[in-house]
Amino acid sequence: MRRIYFLLPSVASAKGIIDELLLKRIEWRHIHVLARPHEPLEDLPQATLAQRSDLLPALARGTAAGGVTGALAGLVAMAFPPAGLTIAGGVVVCMTLASMGFGAWAATMIGVGIPNTRLRRFEHAIEEGELLMMVDVPKDRVEEIEALVRSHHPEADVEGADPTIPAFP
Repeated sequence: MRRIYFLLPSVASAKGIIDELLLKRIEWRHIHVLARPHEPLEDLPQATLAQRSDLLPALARGTAAGGVTGALAGLVAMAFPPAGLTIAGGVVVCMTLASMGFGAWAATMIGVGIPNTRLRRFEHAIEEGELLMMVDVPKDRVEEIEALVRSHHPEADVEGADPTIPAFP
C-alpha cells in the first residue's frame, strides 16, 4: 500500500474526489481528510489520532528503548546479583518485557501530543485553510489514482506518495 497526498481548497472539492475514488473501488476506510482545528468537515472521513499525531513512531521508539534498557538491566542484575538472590534468564526476560511495556506506554503518552512528522510539509497549507486528503491505495494503482484526480480536479494539488504507509494507518 502507498499513501497519496492531495491538497484541496474546499470541502466540496474533497467530496467530489471521494465520490470518484469510491467509484474506482477505493474503500472509505482508506480515505482520510485532515484540516485545521475546528474546521467543519461535514461528513468527510476524518484523519484518526494515529494519522494526525506521532503516536505510532513514538510507540516503536519507546518499545525498542524500553526493551534494550530492560535487557541491559536484567543482564547487569544477573552479573552482579543482589545479596542472597539468584537471578536467572527468566528474570531477564521478565525485566525486558516489563520495560518494553513501560517504554511503549510512556512514549505513546508523549507521541499523542506531537503532530505527525510525515505531515510537517503540509502544516502551512493546512493552517491557510486547505484540506489534506490522504488516500491509501495498492502500489500498482498510485499512478492511476493520481492521473484521475489530475484530469478531473485541476484545483487539487497532487503532492506525491509515501514509499510505504505505516503498518497501522
